[in-house]
Amino acid sequence: MKILMVDDDAEDRDILQFSMESVNATDTVCFAENGEQALTLLNNHYPLTNIPMLIILDLNMPRMNGTETLRNLKSDERFKNIPVIIYSTSINPFEKEKCMELGAHSFITKPISYQESLENASIFLRFL
Repeated sequence: MKILMVDDDAEDRDILQFSMESVNATDTVCFAENGEQALTLLNNHYPLTNIPMLIILDLNMPRMNGTETLRNLKSDERFKNIPVIIYSTSINPFEKEKCMELGAHSFITKPISYQESLENASIFLRFL
């Protein structure tokens, strides 16, 4: 696993998986459905030598939202240096600013076209 995507929307997860396969990056993404599940996955299954190279994080999720998850990741010595891209439908500048202050690498709006999805997949692969 090289990329961890944290998103509660199954369709968004499928779109990313399909896009990664389309750019010949099959089996590079692992998925978590919310922040709690992502942190559990990281804590239980990924020792320091096997952590993801990139985390793609949705903001609006149940149980633990993206902002809370980002705060937890950046306060943990084991995970604080992993780049986190916020991947959201939100275009709220306040949310973007808050995420950047918490340590997000960047903030990308989810795609509305297949071409945008492929472009995002290519951006994500640059972290590998």
